[in-house]
Amino acid sequence: MIGTMVVRVKRLLQGLATRLGARRAAPAPHAPAPGAPRATLHKPGPPPKHVGDKLLQYAPQLDGAADPGEVVWTWVQYEDDPNQGKDRPVLVVGRKGTALVGLMLSSQSERDGQRNWFPLGPGSWDRDERPSWVRLDRVLTVEEHGIRREGAVLDRQRFDLVAERLRGSYGWD
Repeated sequence: MIGTMVVRVKRLLQGLATRLGARRAAPAPHAPAPGAPRATLHKPGPPPKHVGDKLLQYAPQLDGAADPGEVVWTWVQYEDDPNQGKDRPVLVVGRKGTALVGLMLSSQSERDGQRNWFPLGPGSWDRDERPSWVRLDRVLTVEEHGIRREGAVLDRQRFDLVAERLRGSYGWD
């Protein structure tokens, strides 16, 4: 109960700061600090499934921990240079043990209509609420402690559309 209230107050204050024009913190460096947690990239398609994995289950909870159906921020490596990357929003679509399974988001408008990118539309995970796209063919896993912050909850309807696309075009269960 108290944890939920803390999260709500934090989000309220963040929203107020944004409306008042407060500056965001400087972007994360292009290389994480040594030993810092980072997302792990998987080949296209679903990650290998094990007993107890919960993939494509919508279960957001405003408890300060990342859950499927939430957009969170974490450090994601670049495809062409895994030693570099940046902090970016990731849609959590499931859990594999203690790790979260996610898909990265982009607000770059050139993603519209590109193969493997699905339009999500705007959301509060982006400070300017620009339209976003989720990349369906680049699956990430990240340990819970590697999440920098929760960004927002994606509504059930949009989560289900992403899940349907993953099942129909990428072989997810």
